[in-house]
Amino acid sequence: ITDENSSPIYLRTTGKTALAFRNKEIEGHGIDCHKDGFGSPVGKWKQTSTPPELLTDDQLHALGIVEGKKTKIEFVSSIVVSGKVEKVLRRDGKLLAITFSNCSAKYGDRVLFNPDWGTYDMAVGERITSVFNGAADKDAYNQVALVPKERTIKVPSDAKRRRLENLYAQVRKIRESKTGYERLGEIWETQQAEHPDDWLLSMEIFEILDTTGQQPALKARIEKFLNAKKAMTKDLSTLIGWGFRLVDYHKKPEYQATLHASSK
Repeated sequence: ITDENSSPIYLRTTGKTALAFRNKEIEGHGIDCHKDGFGSPVGKWKQTSTPPELLTDDQLHALGIVEGKKTKIEFVSSIVVSGKVEKVLRRDGKLLAITFSNCSAKYGDRVLFNPDWGTYDMAVGERITSVFNGAADKDAYNQVALVPKERTIKVPSDAKRRRLENLYAQVRKIRESKTGYERLGEIWETQQAEHPDDWLLSMEIFEILDTTGQQPALKARIEKFLNAKKAMTKDLSTLIGWGFRLVDYHKKPEYQATLHASSK
């Protein structure tokens, strides 16, 4: 679900879903728990200017979010989540999720979660910074989904997959370090030659070039490739269209202001 600015405010998956942190599946949040999918609001809370994932226990208590107590969380997006707090999940000092019982989640008159549906696990995060297909914890996911229960061997990703993941890692390093832009063309050519069906890496490179104003000729080639992919199927049209809209949204002053505020 998106708001009037086409910014995502509610994430929902379909089918078996596992939650992970730092590429490790979170205990109790594997595909057995979320076998029918997972949904959660995304964004800031009205009650505080602090990014929700950075809230301390004292700050949560001040907001009335205490295990065993009823509470209501209102998002800037107007999504409202209310219910009894059963568990607050943290890792490395960050708030990852809050589990509710007797919970309802609504966006205006639209029901996102009903108390009759059981326990509600709400992920905590101000924004979605990137997306990637596949399991974060491949060992845990593949072990459950693909390997008989009596065996506990690890299933490594194949060599081609590892090479693609390495390309993503290189692009991420360039984006975060703000150096090495001259290598983006080589990385993209490698992706085109070895992984022609992958379009998400092209979108990431396109956004870097669009943001920095680097290599306009390369940017034009990538845009042409993405538009050609977009025309292939309805699903690709939707996904790549979203990608282009996110690139535009990330340049808006309100997004940049939020980004700078959260980095302080």
